[in-house]
Amino acid sequence: MNILLVKPRPHKDTINLQSFMLCEPLELEYAAALLERLGHRADIVDLVLDRDFSAALRAGDYQVVAFTAYQIHVGVVKEYARRVKDHDPSIITLVGGVHAEVVPEDFESPFLDVVLTGGLYALAGVMAGVERGASREELSALGRVPKEPCFPFPHPDRSKTARYRPHYNYIYHDRCATIKTSFSCPYDCAFCFCARLGPYFQRELEDVLDELEEIREENVFIVDDDFLFEPQRLRDFCRGLEERGIRKTFLAFGRADFIAEHEELVELLARHGFDAFFVGLESFKAGELEEYRKRTTVEVNNRAVRILEKYGVQCYSGLIVGFDWEKRDFDALIAYLNSFEHPMVNIQPVTPIKGTPLYEAWKGRITEKEGNYHLFDMAHAALEPERMSKRAFYYHILRAYWKTSAARKGRRYIRERYGLSVYRRVRRGALCITWQYIKLMLRPN
Repeated sequence: MNILLVKPRPHKDTINLQSFMLCEPLELEYAAALLERLGHRADIVDLVLDRDFSAALRAGDYQVVAFTAYQIHVGVVKEYARRVKDHDPSIITLVGGVHAEVVPEDFESPFLDVVLTGGLYALAGVMAGVERGASREELSALGRVPKEPCFPFPHPDRSKTARYRPHYNYIYHDRCATIKTSFSCPYDCAFCFCARLGPYFQRELEDVLDELEEIREENVFIVDDDFLFEPQRLRDFCRGLEERGIRKTFLAFGRADFIAEHEELVELLARHGFDAFFVGLESFKAGELEEYRKRTTVEVNNRAVRILEKYGVQCYSGLIVGFDWEKRDFDALIAYLNSFEHPMVNIQPVTPIKGTPLYEAWKGRITEKEGNYHLFDMAHAALEPERMSKRAFYYHILRAYWKTSAARKGRRYIRERYGLSVYRRVRRGALCITWQYIKLMLRPN
């Protein structure tokens, strides 16, 4: 059978960071490899880069069209599915991805036949059902096969995205591939989706290294929800890189408490190509860290950043802006970030995401319409600010960016460390997001 795998383009009103981090659709590359192993033909279309969905749909005689999606894509995927059925009602439509796994009811639509709550674990069964002509009800049931704490799937088929690969990047790293070495998260932060994706487990390290050897790109983003978890596994990873002669530049997610407790491992990882870690600092206030269930402290966060700075590893920090903040809180945030050597930060309004404890606790405070999925992008204010207007709230978020990461010192640092082409790409992205925030500020309150 012929299957089209689709990475959707976000809604035009979504504020997203694709100017800074446009990653390959790894989950679709996994799906393509599995489908090819099962004897099917699979194509991938990345609609962020290849915007003509109708042309992609007409390009092959497809019997199945499958979408991946985060929360912000729910509405656009339903619209794409409608267009598929308008094109040919006999085509079976599927949707998968993390939001489908945790909140499948959001994808209820007459145009979507199957919601893959079991991800790749369910895909093979669904395809077998399609081949034997199973009913929509049977296919829907097959899509809900549970996941297992193992990963018996072929390596991603990156050849399916060959025409897009020169455009994939992550922040300051052009031509960046992705790899996943573990699944779910061993922690349970109140605002985070990751721990809701089933039990935490790790891939066999030898299989990870085998896949790394297949990757052509110099830059590799390890997209584990938390790569820095088991010290011995990290040592074994570095030893495997040495034994196989693998030389890459790595980026990964890690917790501040791990970094603070394992300085020697940070040094080891830096020697083996780790250029940056995205660290969820989340707040510079002890009370907020407790509310978010981070299980860390401001002092630990600060020590982690200093350790990364010591070994020349870039710290990409995430900070959450509370809906009860006032101007002095933003002033304190700016001062806090500028106390670090090179503050590179993602500043986002607190956003209760469906399926998380924070959503359950705060859903009564949400003022954005639930059906406006595209605005739950961790950039729009889903909660009404308590101590200022939304216009002022957006202004102070923008001000915090331009006085920290995007300040003159930061811009010079990016040019010197990563080069002029990266600087220009990031600058275009910053100006794009700035303009989106300005438009929000110009709207009538």
